[in-house]
Amino acid sequence: MTAQDGPDREQVLAWVERVAAFVSQEWGLAPITGRVLGWLMACDPPEQTASDIAEAIGASRASLTTNMHLLTSVKLIRRFRKPGERNVYYQIEDDAWSKVIRQKLAAFTAFDELAEEGLRLGWTDEAQARRIESAREAIASLAKVLDQASG
Repeated sequence: MTAQDGPDREQVLAWVERVAAFVSQEWGLAPITGRVLGWLMACDPPEQTASDIAEAIGASRASLTTNMHLLTSVKLIRRFRKPGERNVYYQIEDDAWSKVIRQKLAAFTAFDELAEEGLRLGWTDEAQARRIESAREAIASLAKVLDQASG
């Protein structure tokens, strides 16, 4: 296989494992969830049956089912049938990562409101108030960077 053909299967699966480790460490999700996401980002064809995915990532169908339900419920992957076929296919949503980012930003916005509420409690100790204000400043800095990037 030449470099023009793209990565070989072992390289892809090693990358899928790195995605799984990231998802597990950073988001607290099961490694299999990350394997599914990684595989659906990299696979060809982009639509895969549960059997295709299970075989590719070395997962049992039972463990895969729970994770596929999670990923479809948060709309990172979609479940569909091709006309005239009985198989169910899964494919990563085109805007999956935009959804993840929007969810994270919404969480930061909600936490900023909570921190603002905490500052209104009337702290007499400046160090306590400063720790809460620090969270608000960090969130404001992130918002500023995002505004500059989109503007």
